[in-house]
Amino acid sequence: MCGIWALFGSDDCLSVQCLSAMKIAHRGPDAFRFENVNGYTNCCFGFHRLAVVDPLFGMQPIRVKKYPYLWLCYNGEIYNHKKMQQHFEFEYQTKVDGEIILHLYDKGGIEQTICMLDGVFAFVLLDTANKKVFLGRDTYGVRPLFKAMTEDGFLAVCSEAKGLVTLKHSATPFLKVEPFLPGHYEVLDLKPNGKVASVEMVKYHHCRDVPLHALYDNVEKLFPGSFEIETVKNNLRILFNNAVKKRLMTDRRIGCLLSGGLDSSLVAATLLKQLKEAQVQYPLQTFAIGMEDSPDLLAARKVADHIGSEHYEVLFNSEEGIQALDEVIFSLETYDITTVRASVGMYLISKYIRKNTDSVVIFSGEGSDELTQGYIYFHKAPSPEKAEEESERLLRELYLFDVLRADRTTAAHGLELRVPFLDHRFSSYYLSLPPEMRIPKNGIEKHLLRETFEDSNLIPKEILWRPKEAFSDGITSVKNSWFKILQEYVEHQVDDAMMANAAQKFPFNTPKTKEGYYYRQVFERHYPGRADWLSHYWMPKWINATDPSARTLTHYKSAVKA
Repeated sequence: MCGIWALFGSDDCLSVQCLSAMKIAHRGPDAFRFENVNGYTNCCFGFHRLAVVDPLFGMQPIRVKKYPYLWLCYNGEIYNHKKMQQHFEFEYQTKVDGEIILHLYDKGGIEQTICMLDGVFAFVLLDTANKKVFLGRDTYGVRPLFKAMTEDGFLAVCSEAKGLVTLKHSATPFLKVEPFLPGHYEVLDLKPNGKVASVEMVKYHHCRDVPLHALYDNVEKLFPGSFEIETVKNNLRILFNNAVKKRLMTDRRIGCLLSGGLDSSLVAATLLKQLKEAQVQYPLQTFAIGMEDSPDLLAARKVADHIGSEHYEVLFNSEEGIQALDEVIFSLETYDITTVRASVGMYLISKYIRKNTDSVVIFSGEGSDELTQGYIYFHKAPSPEKAEEESERLLRELYLFDVLRADRTTAAHGLELRVPFLDHRFSSYYLSLPPEMRIPKNGIEKHLLRETFEDSNLIPKEILWRPKEAFSDGITSVKNSWFKILQEYVEHQVDDAMMANAAQKFPFNTPKTKEGYYYRQVFERHYPGRADWLSHYWMPKWINATDPSARTLTHYKSAVKA
């Protein structure tokens, strides 16, 4: 996890412009470099480093003797870099996983390069010999990337939007900043004056498709083609194990977020097993957060006892949560209601990990609800095919919601997040299964995933079959949900007159509730005029929901009564 920043064709003084790069310093607390491009005085790279792999030669932009005309700035991890190096017999100059991008690009061009990368990434690649600039981002947008480009060819890119919003450009008083789409790469021509022109934007991977790098995978052989249930369960276990195992790639200590829900518990248990097999000498630290009487804390404690992790519980009260809202919204760069709610706990626990432990690489269960149809509203899906469509829509939009939350809340405190459920091989296989196999069964969501690990004894049975609890709800007691605490607070911050005027003040994505209004107000204070970063609010489907909290849904209420 690092912070990347680059400018091409800047008309303003670079030493002033580079101050913007300091807005993302939290992403790389270990080192910083600012470098001009030879022969292009108005082009430069900025890089904030969190040293996770190759502490000696890992600074960026990466340049190697063999390709003096290539400059690479990237944020991410390429898990198959050694496999690719061995297969193609590339001579490496460093131990940095990203070096593989340079070799693959030289061998086969940008399309083949990006399709061969098994990992999470956002990158800027400059080829001064062929006068090209390339931008690329992983399938689900696990690593963030924003860009701003003007009609006269000034291009700025950054890991977070906050590193671009204060940039100056003579021809454009208000620089339009937008997220770079996941699963895409862009090719741009570099002109002699340092400015660029976009040539093409290409969608290189759909989450359903088996990735090209699978051809070179050393994953244990899958059981062939049938969708017989035992075969499917075997394959899912193999792929999930492999997804966790490949993510052990780091020189820093590994920890795991543990909410006590199904997803984080499976990740923590599998991770601990893999660390033992890899003969890692330190115990796995697991982290849970909640208020008193939080069901998450109790459940996480059961899992930690079962798997034998070194477990930490972080308690916070409603006042601490409310006080964190401003810095959370600033870090997130969004005003989406459910994202803000869920981010407070994750932000506070990341702060605790950074301050009190030496765990830096943090595993988590993000992506599972979208992939395995874990949200409670999937019980109301009109058909398995409609549920499949919705699952894929949620995966496409992860970069606006859960993946955004997970990245920004951890990166704000210099931690690197790893999310095995969004592994290319695991997710594409899961999505290839017949739609009727993936829907909730017997009133239980994620039935297939639970069934897959039924006989493994990885986690306690009551956790394996624990119903879905949204992270923002599970951190508080059932009697007093986090969303109710927030709504009571904003009741005193936003009055009825402000709500009556909401459509005039905020014509785009007009907030419908006082809570939504309050978050929007805070967001506009930090990022005025940038509301279009969020195309729409996250809301459940197929039900007349007025609030995104799972605890407001009838399915949850009946489960609690039972």
